[in-house]
Amino acid sequence: MNSSKKEAKAEAAPGKEKKAKLVRDSFTIPKDEYAAFDLLKARALAQGLAIKKSELLRAGLMTLSSLGDARFKAALTAVPTLKTGRPSAQESTAVEPARTEATPTVPTPEPAPAQPAKTAAARKSRKAGTSTPTPESTGDQPAHRA
Repeated sequence: MNSSKKEAKAEAAPGKEKKAKLVRDSFTIPKDEYAAFDLLKARALAQGLAIKKSELLRAGLMTLSSLGDARFKAALTAVPTLKTGRPSAQESTAVEPARTEATPTVPTPEPAPAQPAKTAAARKSRKAGTSTPTPESTGDQPAHRA
């Protein structure tokens, strides 16, 4: 029975287009270059095209792919290399302005205490839908050795 369903799907598949697999990625870009997204989107909208950032990136990749080697190299060398990654502690303190006495400091909240670990019996009873009394729920204190 299952094989006939699979065969039916296989026969219907040639008429359908397969969707391209999508990949998510992230990148670092200077603010002024990032602002170009808004300018290019407005420019496209003025021509009657509503476009997304990812579509602008893909159009740029297609344009770069169509260039000859000399123009491709010229385009790549025009882009400055960025230092990527998170700044180190020394770099971040160098960039931040020094605090003055007029700047109030906000105390950081203490982290919440850790929850007690669940026992294997408690996990099993939760899966089974039953409840196993724990020393905390019954008020019993665990025995301490002297």
